[in-house]
Amino acid sequence: MAGLVLSVLVGCDSGPAVDKTASAVAKIHPEIWPKQASPFAQDENLEQRVNALVNNMSLEEKVGQTIQADIASVTPDQVREYHLGSILNGGNSAPGDDNRTTPAAWVALADEFWLASTDKRDGRIGIPALWGTDAVHGHNNIVGATLFPHNIGLGAANNPELMHQIGTVTAKEILVTGLDWTFAPTIAVVRDDRWGRTYESFSEDPAIVREYAGHLVEGLQGKLSDNTFLDDDHLIATAKHFIGDGGTVDGRDQGDNISSEEDLRDIQGAGYPVAINRGVQSVMASFNSWHGRKLHGYKELLSDVLVDQMGFSGFVVGDWNGHGQVEGCTNESCAASFNNGVDMFMAPDSWQELYANTLAQVKTGEIKMARLDQAVSRILRVKIRAGLFEAGLPSKRKYAGRYELLAAPEHRKIARQAVRQSLVLLKNANQLLPLSPAANILVAGDGAHNIGKQTGGWTLSWQGNGNTREHFPNAMSIFEGIEEQVKAAGGQATLSIEGEYNTKPDVAVVVFGEDPYAEFQGDRPHVDFQSEAALELLNKFNSQGIPTVAVFLSGRAMWVNPEINAADAFVAAWLPGSEGAGIADVLLRSVGNEIQYDFHGRLSFSWPRTGIQTAVNVGDQDYNPLFAYGFGLKYSDTGELETLSEDAQLGDSAKNQSLNFLNAGEAVSPWRLVMRDSAGTLQVTQSKAVSASGVLTMAAVDYMAQEDSRLFAFSDAATLSIEGEAIDISRESNGDMAIEIHYKVLGESVAKTTLGVGCGNDCSGAMDITEALASKLNQGWQTSRLKLNCFAEKGADMENMSSPIILKVSGPLQVQLSSINIVSNQGDASCSL
Repeated sequence: MAGLVLSVLVGCDSGPAVDKTASAVAKIHPEIWPKQASPFAQDENLEQRVNALVNNMSLEEKVGQTIQADIASVTPDQVREYHLGSILNGGNSAPGDDNRTTPAAWVALADEFWLASTDKRDGRIGIPALWGTDAVHGHNNIVGATLFPHNIGLGAANNPELMHQIGTVTAKEILVTGLDWTFAPTIAVVRDDRWGRTYESFSEDPAIVREYAGHLVEGLQGKLSDNTFLDDDHLIATAKHFIGDGGTVDGRDQGDNISSEEDLRDIQGAGYPVAINRGVQSVMASFNSWHGRKLHGYKELLSDVLVDQMGFSGFVVGDWNGHGQVEGCTNESCAASFNNGVDMFMAPDSWQELYANTLAQVKTGEIKMARLDQAVSRILRVKIRAGLFEAGLPSKRKYAGRYELLAAPEHRKIARQAVRQSLVLLKNANQLLPLSPAANILVAGDGAHNIGKQTGGWTLSWQGNGNTREHFPNAMSIFEGIEEQVKAAGGQATLSIEGEYNTKPDVAVVVFGEDPYAEFQGDRPHVDFQSEAALELLNKFNSQGIPTVAVFLSGRAMWVNPEINAADAFVAAWLPGSEGAGIADVLLRSVGNEIQYDFHGRLSFSWPRTGIQTAVNVGDQDYNPLFAYGFGLKYSDTGELETLSEDAQLGDSAKNQSLNFLNAGEAVSPWRLVMRDSAGTLQVTQSKAVSASGVLTMAAVDYMAQEDSRLFAFSDAATLSIEGEAIDISRESNGDMAIEIHYKVLGESVAKTTLGVGCGNDCSGAMDITEALASKLNQGWQTSRLKLNCFAEKGADMENMSSPIILKVSGPLQVQLSSINIVSNQGDASCSL
């Protein structure tokens, strides 16, 4: 999958580059947007309480309320010292820096932060800090919690009432760990499936998103109409990301949306009036631009439209250092974002400097006191509505510490229903499905017994990687769900990832699909699935006369024509979450040989006809998908398909995918990142790593987005490499192509370092880059392009390149890497960094 080329200024470390690729800046006409009154009646007692607090707060306390810090970068003592209004746990942040810690550790840390924020010594007011979390498909940061299907699957279920139940369960399980606020629901309407957040969208159709938005908000927050609003069973919800995140050019994460204002309103904005009308208390500003202007600084949308027209009566929170992308801003300083409508900065690791600069900007008048008071009032109003001042110590609240509620039977029942209803049947030749549970069933494929794969991104870690079976004590894999029912019926279910067997099975179920990913790192250049492993299994079973059922796990609709052709039945299972048994409920008949549950799901995203049909949406002119929006078979349908074309129509892009090696600090599949030292070899699979003897460490750090680069710290001799199957790049090594490395050199010194490529035994091709690195020490971000023929001239066999980068270091060195790709030589490439 192609890496995202980052546009930067060489040597400049003052913050992310501003997107200059957009069309001319468009104008907002607030009067054309939905006009609605706030759903909250004027409450004089509430306003008097807010005003009294604001009038008694010091300037430092007011500024502190507008800052949100990540728990990995702030201590309880600092929350007290700086009067911070909020904290969050980012996708890779957790108590004790352990993403898989116990639920009890979350409650204990919540107590610490609450005690610190409410400390009234030294004349402090002691306003409780809100703790926000990305609970986007259940309380997905917590080991043992109920994990629902990701939104793309819920959209296929098309069951609004189920969304209310899911919101209610999620709220309750969050409250078990003592937290106050979830950054959900996502109500983006995705229009290009290349976007790595496609699975966070319910549908390409704004009608489904509009219908769902209110039900999820009410499930999380309670209803304004029945006095359950923000009671002890509910918590604060967030509608995100305002606005246009699902409609960026080429599906680029944090990119530019150039749709018309009417389409921005009717498609991307469809869910917001409903969410606001149901009382949503926070709205998160989006990373994207609209016609070249970043939303984090777009007053006409954040204030004139969202607040004045739509009647929003909560507060606007930024996204992860999103304010730093506003023109003229950095992560540490951005009066423009605040002045233009962001009430609370999400400043995970930049909070301390941002606090100081915001305080100074109020003192100089760059930020008016009236605007600061407005933002603080909005935040306090939400805290009061949520009962935060009266809630008391998190561990003493109604649900806190009731760990038996995590994945409680009634919660898992709802999640299992969601799985059943999300499944979409695309093919059922000879009506193979449903299967008899008394049969001999072989379950194969790398997704068959892989709960990490079936739960996807935003699961225990940000990208959802590094998870094993032990991290899901209350879950059931797809194989386990099948096995349970088959055993009960007297049949035989055998797990064989590689498809091996002793006794020929009656049928084979092959479970496969995308590996976990999340925002930014999930972006891709096309929607051709490309992995051949499952296809080989299906073809093998076909050759042996074994009927096959393909169960496809994915965060988007993808071109899988060869797999559909090779399978007798094909099921789009999306990312079903923790309840793999929901798949068995539909695939298998009952013990009495009756249909248990028919297929219910219908495509909420159009299925692509080719690998490059990435932005096909219902209602488009010349709409021509393979399977149309709303398609989905039932058992009563014949289920036959004509043989599909197996030409993905990628052209040269299939090869080009191999020429992108590192994106956002992570190896681009099928390449892998490897550490070697004197004690052994380590393949990197998570966002943090330590080599075998501990002399090389890796940590995920922020550059232009959350954890989009990696910091490698060498203390002694070690090697860092990117490795994979050998490819032939001799054609690219004729001088026209170069390897582009985007990096930063840090620390106090540079040990002897060589850079080379790997090409088999006794194959050389390395160059000494020690002096070049030393010259760039602490000089900010650099982009270097090395001609590929430089390595060939050093003796490398470019027809057999198995490692595009081998960095050998003899001692201390710190280097931060963002991207490594092969690019065209524009005359600026050479044989030195």
